[in-house]
Amino acid sequence: MNLRFTKMQGAGNDFVVIDATHAPLSLSPAQLRQLGDRRFGVGADQILVVERSSTPGIDFRYRIFNGASGDEVEQCGNGARCFARFVHERGLSHAERLRVETVNRVIELQCQPGGVVTVDMNAPVFEWPCVPFEPGGQRAQHSDVFVQWPLILNDGTAVEVAVLSMGNPHAVLRVDDVDTAPVSTLGPAIERHACFPRGVNVGFLQVVSRSQVRLRVFERDAGETLACGTGACAAVVAGIRLGWLDPRVDVDTRGGRLTIEWQHDPLTSSVFMTGPAQTVFEGEITL
Repeated sequence: MNLRFTKMQGAGNDFVVIDATHAPLSLSPAQLRQLGDRRFGVGADQILVVERSSTPGIDFRYRIFNGASGDEVEQCGNGARCFARFVHERGLSHAERLRVETVNRVIELQCQPGGVVTVDMNAPVFEWPCVPFEPGGQRAQHSDVFVQWPLILNDGTAVEVAVLSMGNPHAVLRVDDVDTAPVSTLGPAIERHACFPRGVNVGFLQVVSRSQVRLRVFERDAGETLACGTGACAAVVAGIRLGWLDPRVDVDTRGGRLTIEWQHDPLTSSVFMTGPAQTVFEGEITL
C-alpha cells in the first residue's frame, strides 16, 4: 500500500502523522515499525493516527504507536501538540481549542500564535495500581506529602524514584547533572524493573532553580529521546510535591524548552504543558 504521511517534531521528539479521518486505517506492527525505522522507513519516535470521534463534544480521536516496537501506547504530550498543528494545517479544524480522546483519557489543546500549543494533560495519577506500580517489599522514603521509592537494580545499585502516571507510567529520579547521568545504563534497568509490570518511562531530573530544570528521559520501548512531554510533566509534578519546585517551571530538554504548570492540587488540578510543534516534511511511502 502507498501511504501519505506528515513528519513533525515537537522539541525534537519526532512523529509520523497519518490522516485517517476520511477512511479507517489498519497497520500491522511490522508496518508501524517500518514507518518508525530511521534507516529503512521514515523514522520517528511515535506514529500518530488521526481519526474522527463518534463521542459527543469530542473533536477528534488519535492513536499513538511506538515507532520502535509498533505497540500502541497511552499518551504522548509532544505528540498532542503536533496533532493540534496537523489538524489546523490540513484544514480539518479551525477551532483554537480542541478536545481530543486518546486510548485512556480526553485532553484539551489550545493553539497559540507562532506555532505554540498548550495542552491540558489532565491531573496526574498517584494510585499505584493505576500507574501501574507494584512496590512488593520496597519501603518508601517519605516526605511531607509524597514518597520516593528505593529500587534495587539487578547489579545491586540502589536508586530512589518518584512514581506517578500522566496517562502513562513514569519514574523520576533526581541527579546532580544530566550531562553526566548514566542514562544509558540506569534507564533500561529501571524501565524493566519488576515493580513496573508494564514498564516505565524514566526521567533524570536536574534542578537548576525552583523555576527551571534540565531533563533527560529514557522512554519505554524507545530509549532516550530528545524530549518527552509526559516525562516533563511527571518530573515537574514530582518536583513540586517533593518541595523542590514552584508551580510554573521551564524544562530544558535536549530538543528544546517546555513550560509546565501545576497548582499542586492532586485531586482537581490539571497539568498544563506549553511548547512548540512544527511540520518537517510530507511524503509517501510504500508499505
